[in-house]
Amino acid sequence: MERILWLYALSYDPLYPAICFDERPCFLIGDKVEPLALQSGQVRKEHYAYEKNGSCALLAAIEPLTGRRLAQLHPQWTKKEGTLFCQALAAAGPKAKKIRLVQDNLNPHNASSVYENLPAEEAFALAQRFECYDTPKSGELAQHD
Repeated sequence: MERILWLYALSYDPLYPAICFDERPCFLIGDKVEPLALQSGQVRKEHYAYEKNGSCALLAAIEPLTGRRLAQLHPQWTKKEGTLFCQALAAAGPKAKKIRLVQDNLNPHNASSVYENLPAEEAFALAQRFECYDTPKSGELAQHD
């Protein structure tokens, strides 16, 4: 956790941008029944029923010191989508020497992702663009007695 706090305390450097990355599954839902009509002078009411229209994965990154954001939607979240997202991050910061990427420690967030999805030379070049900072599991700080 100290590494992440140190990183967040640094001044902005466009050659070493700090970017926070996370992913989220999303469920695509639609109304199963017609919404209840509004009644003048009454509290608005909604019905709880819905129909599932599939799911997707939202991959998002933000550069806190500039507010720059990048988001992608994919049908699923695997190492392939992680690789595509890293390629997009690298393309968005072509002058950066290292992109300091803060992320959780899921399997798709490691260098094996790019090596499984790109030729070795291209994977190595992409992996070299990033310096990864993994957040502690469950966002917990180490406890000391």
